[in-house]
Amino acid sequence: MTTVSDFVSVGDVVAGSAVGVRGRLWRLRPSDVRDVAISASAEILRLEAIRVAAVDALALNPDEQVLCYRGVGRWLAANTMLQNAAGNKIAALGAALRAFPDITAQFEAGDLSFDHAAIIVAFCESPPKGMPTTALPSCMKTLLAAASGVEATTIKLRYAIAVLERIFESDDTPPGEDDDLNVLRISPTLNGRVAIKGDFDALTGEMLLSALSKLSMPKPAADGTPDQRSAAKRTADAFTELIRRYLDNAVTGVDGGQRPHVNVHITAKDLAEHRECATMRADSDVASGDDEPDVGDLDVGYMPWMGPLSVSLTRMLACDCMLSTVLMDGKGAPLDATPHKRLVTAEQRTALIARDKGCAFPNCDAVPAWCDAHHIQPWSTGGLTVMDNLTLLCRNHHRLIHSTSGFRGIWEIKMGDDHKPWFIPPAAIDPKQRRRRSTTRQGPVHRD
Repeated sequence: MTTVSDFVSVGDVVAGSAVGVRGRLWRLRPSDVRDVAISASAEILRLEAIRVAAVDALALNPDEQVLCYRGVGRWLAANTMLQNAAGNKIAALGAALRAFPDITAQFEAGDLSFDHAAIIVAFCESPPKGMPTTALPSCMKTLLAAASGVEATTIKLRYAIAVLERIFESDDTPPGEDDDLNVLRISPTLNGRVAIKGDFDALTGEMLLSALSKLSMPKPAADGTPDQRSAAKRTADAFTELIRRYLDNAVTGVDGGQRPHVNVHITAKDLAEHRECATMRADSDVASGDDEPDVGDLDVGYMPWMGPLSVSLTRMLACDCMLSTVLMDGKGAPLDATPHKRLVTAEQRTALIARDKGCAFPNCDAVPAWCDAHHIQPWSTGGLTVMDNLTLLCRNHHRLIHSTSGFRGIWEIKMGDDHKPWFIPPAAIDPKQRRRRSTTRQGPVHRD
């Protein structure tokens, strides 16, 4: 039986606290929940306009608390959960709207989003040089119309701006097409990763998006399970694959006397030894009474750009690489060097593609172009570069095979009597550890 206390209205949900809101929403009909979402969105626009106006009022008439900060935007960030960049952006829009009452009116009426208001203001502050001053009001009206209502999109608004720039075309290159403004910042971080931030012209952006489009598409598993990666993760994976293909196949010229490629440096001793050997060395150092470990003897690789690299990833990269040996003296000075030696020849890779038809890992459908040639017995421990010791693995499964922990254990690869690779899962996945191989392109397979 429904009582008065059980009744929940759309207005109550929108105006009420977010604490426990999911429980209240479950008591509404789907149509009412849709109204909540739309009403909340309108409320966000209203509150955004109020916040911009309040911040600008403080910028014009600051008190002692605001004056303690380098700008009202930083004060806002310090007293809210916003970051400095977001606070400064709010303050900048508030200041810019002072000169454009028509934009302000539509923004405060809730018919213009924050981002679209900022785009229109930027156009009005720096109109095309070929546009007369008298044309600005009508151009502003056009842009406000393009940004008004629920059908407004950023693409639609930018298209309108592009049309106006074309109408009032001058000898100056439009900002969206000016490649002199392009910037790309690549910075290694303290935790061994790399941060990338860039801004490009429209043509470069189109080329990049076109190149990433196919590579970043969701890839369902063989059993139809949807791709669980986020859009950002798919794009990152696509970017990695794009770089790998470029370094593998492009006519790249030379960089320091060599074609651009990834350089990884590691001692032959560390590359050949297992990690357990490194642990034993560390244990023996402690047993012998050495208080300080010999850092120079740790088993890590080293990349010229990014620095240290774990030996497990170094060994994975060493499966399919150009190997050169540099003979060093006891102090690390080079004495001699051998030319590069390709571990897997083009003919062997062609044969691997004919045999494995892509990643050989069970139920993986990665195509050959996405795969590395993996040594089943590492060449650093005496494994030969012959077909019975090679298999194709995509980058994800290559990393999995080389990992010493995680993913519920270690996978093994054995070459079967049929001269094809068979995969043995860890006991945590299959207690009987029955061997298996890819059935994606091979057809039915009989297992032990």
